[in-house]
Amino acid sequence: MANEIKLIAGSGHPELGTLMASRLGTRVASTTHVKYSNQEMSISIGESVRDEDVFILQSTAPGEVNDGLMELMILINACRSASARRITVVLPSFPYSRQDKKDKSRAPISAKLMANMLQVSGCNHVITMDLHASQIQGFFNVPVDNLYAEPSVLRWIQENINLDDCVIVSPDAGGAKRAAAIADRLKINFALIHKERPRPNVVGRMILVGDVQDKVAIIVDDIADTCGTLAKAAATLNEHGASQVYAIVTHGILSGNAIDNINQSCLAGLVVTNIGDKVERCPKLKVIDVSGTLAEAIRRTHNGESVSYLFTNAPL
Repeated sequence: MANEIKLIAGSGHPELGTLMASRLGTRVASTTHVKYSNQEMSISIGESVRDEDVFILQSTAPGEVNDGLMELMILINACRSASARRITVVLPSFPYSRQDKKDKSRAPISAKLMANMLQVSGCNHVITMDLHASQIQGFFNVPVDNLYAEPSVLRWIQENINLDDCVIVSPDAGGAKRAAAIADRLKINFALIHKERPRPNVVGRMILVGDVQDKVAIIVDDIADTCGTLAKAAATLNEHGASQVYAIVTHGILSGNAIDNINQSCLAGLVVTNIGDKVERCPKLKVIDVSGTLAEAIRRTHNGESVSYLFTNAPL
């Protein structure tokens, strides 16, 4: 039985793959990607994976989500055809995770479709981070490890913010549990913003529940897409007397006019993890490195160890 970790990185985020390989004391396996004029992809793995424990990292960028997914399916199938012993997909940002339920007539449950496609392609295990809805794990018939960025977020807050005048804020009721957990671990106050929606995808009035007067307000969320909600939430906190407003999100998708929204907002900074790629930089953007957490999850999975330690601790 092979003892080495075979790490394969898709084209979505090669830098993250290099960071993880460095932490694991290995290298990223050689692959060749060719895209034909009709947009079909041809991918080949440049070394043997027979009877190997294979980990495939893929991170999808805005505008290239579907290409990244197709590339991932092809990589999984290539490893399966090449007799890999086990294929683990490391998908830090799970695509279509916001489509996790049938919320209107004739609507698809696209997150379930993603689970089916990954399993049919041949994956035996999935490692992801901060799923938008944790019940997505139940869409799979293979093990799913849902890691948390919370330990890394806690470390960043403790190292960069004075906790004596700090308050954690949830931008909506859905994220209250996440924000409250961080506030409890830091032993600081918690506030909540209630959004009134006059119609779908339109945020009307925002109502603040809690006190942020003369405090550094830290908005905590899992996904920042166009950042319109974050900008409005920051403005609401500013109106209620917050001295500074930061936002910390795990999945910095930052699509559309997100960068303009951030630059024009009253946010002092937007903190994202480095599981996204091809993000246009702006002066307010700060990055938390979570490659250590992902690499440690791979090491523990390979060695048959528990990964539950990573739910509350961030590797150095």
